[in-house]
Amino acid sequence: MTAERISPPLIACQECGLVVEATALDEGQKLLCPRCRHRLTFRVLQPSQRVVAYSVSCLMMLILSISFPFMSFSVKGLSQEITLFHAVEMLDQFKYFLIAFVLLATVLILPAIYISLILYLYLKAGSASSHLCSERQRRRIRLLCRVLFRVEPWLMVDVFLIGVLVSLVKISSLADIGLGSSFWAFCVYSVLVVKCVSLIDRFWLWNQFIPPQPVEGVKAGDTHLDGNHTSCHVCHQINPESAGKHTGCIRCGSLLHPYHPELNLQRSWALLVTSVIFYIPANLYPMMNTVSFGSNTPTTILEGILLLWDMGSYPVAVVIFIASMFIPLAKMFILGWLFLSAKKAQSLPGKDVMQRIKIYRMTEFIGRWSMVDIFVVSLMAALVQLQNLMAVYPGPAAVSFAIVVIFTMLSAMVFDPRDLWQNPSEKDSGEHVTRDDATREHATGYHVTSSMGEFNGMKENER
Repeated sequence: MTAERISPPLIACQECGLVVEATALDEGQKLLCPRCRHRLTFRVLQPSQRVVAYSVSCLMMLILSISFPFMSFSVKGLSQEITLFHAVEMLDQFKYFLIAFVLLATVLILPAIYISLILYLYLKAGSASSHLCSERQRRRIRLLCRVLFRVEPWLMVDVFLIGVLVSLVKISSLADIGLGSSFWAFCVYSVLVVKCVSLIDRFWLWNQFIPPQPVEGVKAGDTHLDGNHTSCHVCHQINPESAGKHTGCIRCGSLLHPYHPELNLQRSWALLVTSVIFYIPANLYPMMNTVSFGSNTPTTILEGILLLWDMGSYPVAVVIFIASMFIPLAKMFILGWLFLSAKKAQSLPGKDVMQRIKIYRMTEFIGRWSMVDIFVVSLMAALVQLQNLMAVYPGPAAVSFAIVVIFTMLSAMVFDPRDLWQNPSEKDSGEHVTRDDATREHATGYHVTSSMGEFNGMKENER
């Protein structure tokens, strides 16, 4: 008698809605959606050991980053020295509470919470199997994992580091700059945080503690257009459609968001319009006020870019222009174009949809980098405080610009890219992906299409 085949768990692509069998992966492999090529899950080499090592190193570098002087500023015998916490305190004194909160949360508090949760969860994953977890432990792990993946999009340690480097160029033309021990520790800390984030896969992590639950009536090859399931955005569990209307996820308890294109677009438009409104004062009012020998010189974003260009700091001027003017404006136009495309998605062929999906991925990735200018102003306002001789203060545009960045990020997050996949004739476009197609894309795994149109994913070596 042959043993009954155990079907692998199902996972729904968050970008095109295709349900795929999450076939077992070897270390160093990743599973891609056969229709839109979105990465569904992956497995790194020795996940528990590597993540624990990186997270411990991160926490050590974080402690060093806040324990010693970060930078110093001196001119004509007067000097000013700051730590990272001092930068937050200075913004709070200037009554710029929102900017102080953004700096404190995205650079220090949220990264510390994220790394601490990673360390705890991966230590647990490496020492215990899922069937050994008690119900109390599972409730704790559900809560911690939900917090972990809610925090992840708001980590801006690497963006702050770029802001620091830009500030160095701007301030070095005014006075002497000294780099403290914490500055070098923060550079290492930024690299380690980026590496840690790149090693985390939520599907794998959830499976170590709470295996996915099978749902009747849902099979590989189904999509969001079939209306027979709701996928959880936090743990990737596929829920029966009835669960999405009244309860949370059957696996992690997170609030489910059933596929509702009209409601989703309304929310996305509301957030986008809010960012457009605040973009106007962000460019009309001064971003920064510079006091030199009693004379106050306010500068807008554009005036600051032109000043850097006149000073010969061409690379920095280009960085500020791209991050503070081009990216926010381009992102607002692109998001508006995507939202309008979603309204006529039923008439879009698969090729056009894929083009828009790629643009959406790029837009979502680069959106947070607009926060560079906010971090530049924050650091300069904390460092350059020599009374009437020389001082820098945030301008009223700083708050408006921070709101623009936050709301454009929220708009991109709220937008459901599945809204672009509304053409029923494109539902089974993944059937045309063959083994030969995968080979040309440097895949070493396989892709199987059954006579019923069911899909297995493609396993591809992670490079």
